[in-house]
Amino acid sequence: MKKIKIFLVLLICLAGMSTQSFAQITLPEVVIRAVKYKYLDAVDYKGAPQPVKVLQATAATYNVKTSEYYNDDYEGYFVTFYIPNGKVLAAYDANGKLLRTAEKYTNVQLPKAVTSAIATRFPKWAITKDVYKVQFYNSKGEAKKRYKLLLENGDQRVKVNINEKGEFQD
Repeated sequence: MKKIKIFLVLLICLAGMSTQSFAQITLPEVVIRAVKYKYLDAVDYKGAPQPVKVLQATAATYNVKTSEYYNDDYEGYFVTFYIPNGKVLAAYDANGKLLRTAEKYTNVQLPKAVTSAIATRFPKWAITKDVYKVQFYNSKGEAKKRYKLLLENGDQRVKVNINEKGEFQD
């Protein structure tokens, strides 16, 4: 009987210790890193076509300091990101701040404002080629976006420059 009591006391102690050990589980350290929201807001990341979003998200989240080419002696870095129908040349400072980008995409989905403006000004013309260019400047906090389109009507061709609002450029 005495052995049973000792066994029960030991069992209760072990059970109590195991519940305390579960209560003391610590989680790993979480590092929160700011994404370049100024850039994503300026280039209208949410309204961009999918291939454009991929490269812009990559440029916004890229960390220069984890690159194999990182060196404290350099003042800035130029990094190029590619996909089959687009590329981004991004300039970062030594701390990883995105300074500017030059982006070029081909054959992307055009915004409704662009297609409407083309259909109104050039009825019966077809868009046969499109190039979407974006230039972001962090100092200004804005992105310049434009489309270069090749229009065809039979054997006639016209090159048109237009911004994302559907306004024709020179």
